[in-house]
Amino acid sequence: MIQTLIAKIQKTNAPVVVGLDPMLGYIPDQIKEKAFHEMGETLEGAAEAVWQYNKAIVDAIYDLVPAVKPQIAMYEQFGIPGLQAFKKTVDYCREKGLVVIGDVKRGDIGSTSAAYATAHLGQVQVGSSLLTPFGEDFATVNPYLGTDGIKPFLDVCKAENKGIFILVKTSNPSSGEFQDRLIDGKPLYELVGKKVDEWASECMAGNYSLVGAVVGATYPEMGKVLRQVMPKSFILVPGYGAQGGKAADLVHYFNEDGLGAIVNSSRGIIAAWKQEKYASYGAEAFADASRAAVIDMVTDINQALQNR
Repeated sequence: MIQTLIAKIQKTNAPVVVGLDPMLGYIPDQIKEKAFHEMGETLEGAAEAVWQYNKAIVDAIYDLVPAVKPQIAMYEQFGIPGLQAFKKTVDYCREKGLVVIGDVKRGDIGSTSAAYATAHLGQVQVGSSLLTPFGEDFATVNPYLGTDGIKPFLDVCKAENKGIFILVKTSNPSSGEFQDRLIDGKPLYELVGKKVDEWASECMAGNYSLVGAVVGATYPEMGKVLRQVMPKSFILVPGYGAQGGKAADLVHYFNEDGLGAIVNSSRGIIAAWKQEKYASYGAEAFADASRAAVIDMVTDINQALQNR
């Protein structure tokens, strides 16, 4: 699957992933009103609004980017209807030819971790049938429980040609409370990065591994170090734009081949219509605003890469 992602990045010339992290506050009134009219102000109505919003944005941007990253918590907040909207979103994005990174941040041990891996990347045996539960191409994974929590994901990745992105240095302000702690003179995130590199060596697919890493855009100097620590891993980079990450700071996340990283923007894209820069599109043309924001982001990152 990493080779599929690379091919799509090269085809679109866009090392960009759009985070499909819907909040009701991002969704234009006309979509919510229609959904609530049909289904009431219920969990089902909210999930329908999310689905219609996602679909419109995907229709507007699918030809510009290689991948999307739905964050499952934004769907889980609406219960079972929300999870159904998540599944519909995953399926629709794959139909449109997009690689889907399930931002699920799972992490447990033994059979529990294996069940998470099956749910999001694998197939489950039901009687004589093998069925696909959610069907993402990649999933994000928390490494806090060590190899016991990661190995079941590695097994599914090898069997299904799927991939994972392991949290190494996250973009949130308080990440340093644990991730920056020194252990034997090294910050914890660097030790995690070295372990990711070991796991990556077990799952190579060409020049890159099925095992990638999450390294936030808000810590470029740390990202520069981690790029060297994990040369075989693609880096998923959250924090661009709305969280303060700048394209010029991200060039060191990429390898000399111009590959090795994919940069995420969520509300900066899907809620672009609410930003002053794209306000002229208005609520009716919210998806066109998202398309314009994608074009601007791709241009920004590619210019930074050309100038490094």
